[in-house]
Amino acid sequence: MKLKHKSLLPKIKASQSLPWLQLSHRKFRFAVALMGVAFSNILIFTQLGLRALLFDGIRLVPEQLDGDLFLVSAYSATIDGSSIPKIYLNRTKALEEVVEVAPLYIREANWVNPQDLLVRNTSAKLNNTQAQVQEELFPNTVKILAFNPVHSIFKSSEINRQLDRLKTPDTILFDRLSQEKLGSVTELYNQQKQVTTVMNNRRIRVVGLFSLGSTLFDNGHVVMSDWNYARRHGQSSIDTFSVGVITLEPSIDPLVAQARIRANLPPVVKVMTREETIAAEQVYRASLPNGKVLNFGAAMGFIIGTVIVYQILYTDVSDRLNEYATLKAIGYSDVSLLSVVLQQALLLGILGFIPGILSSYGVYVLLTELTKIPLIMRPDIVIRVFCLTLIMCGVAGAMATSKLRSADPADIF
Repeated sequence: MKLKHKSLLPKIKASQSLPWLQLSHRKFRFAVALMGVAFSNILIFTQLGLRALLFDGIRLVPEQLDGDLFLVSAYSATIDGSSIPKIYLNRTKALEEVVEVAPLYIREANWVNPQDLLVRNTSAKLNNTQAQVQEELFPNTVKILAFNPVHSIFKSSEINRQLDRLKTPDTILFDRLSQEKLGSVTELYNQQKQVTTVMNNRRIRVVGLFSLGSTLFDNGHVVMSDWNYARRHGQSSIDTFSVGVITLEPSIDPLVAQARIRANLPPVVKVMTREETIAAEQVYRASLPNGKVLNFGAAMGFIIGTVIVYQILYTDVSDRLNEYATLKAIGYSDVSLLSVVLQQALLLGILGFIPGILSSYGVYVLLTELTKIPLIMRPDIVIRVFCLTLIMCGVAGAMATSKLRSADPADIF
């Protein structure tokens, strides 16, 4: 039999501090719960941040290309591995909608830190171990972006101002945002206005700098002319290209031109917009082990947080079962009591998110310092993690209420 004291019930229901009082009554348990939520936030923030870094890196080159549409190979999942015969370049250029189609050549190359070059050569001469030194000389790689400097395909004003420098043999522009293991090229260039090193077993001179950025896959980028590219890799290396950068007439709708160009080319060549190119790259990278690991890490953070919050709330409900039974006896419904537990869960989520995001920001700074790749606390990631935290705590609270349903007022009388 339920006891209803109507004069007391409104006062209890009017109290909005019951969930807070129950949480904060046992300070140590409350602190453990907050640390659990914060820890899960750090895991999720880190994994989503690295995942965003992975996808942001994919956008670097496509977003810098000054074109309306792009030709890529249907046989390759990435523009890096794309290889298209030049005949399709000429066939596209013949269409009236097209102003220009410029080829971009992309290749990975071995790179020697210019500071290491002198040290290792000196060591080889002193120790007579030239073969061993030569074998260990290429621990790093750099991504080559080659094109015809007569017609720039980049948006970067830094690159476009230095096109004449690329017409000299064995010259490149170096990405100042490259990772430090490629060497202090920027500092050396600022001091000497030219840096000499070795790329793919041949001398190369850095005659200018530009800013693009490194990624989880690429330590950095260099820009060179297609002429220098052919001299280093053979004339046949420019018989195929990686990306065709298409410039359309200003009055032409890109989607209409895309359909027309597709109809003029075989299925082995894809005609894509910028966003389609980026999306295709992202889908491929997400399917690789590192993309799957980052997704799995974020899921594990969610599961760990859910378990911690569930354990805290379930233990709290179990310890206060008699109190909940008393509330039932004076007129509280199951729904009202369930809302108290869910409010506790949401409070844990909101309060635990604060130390979670602050700690995650510190982790971002540390990872940026260690990897030299900017890891930014993006607003969309903050919103996503906050929503995941509320869902996580809500699920944990809903699971913990299973014990609450067994609270029977008859057991305490």
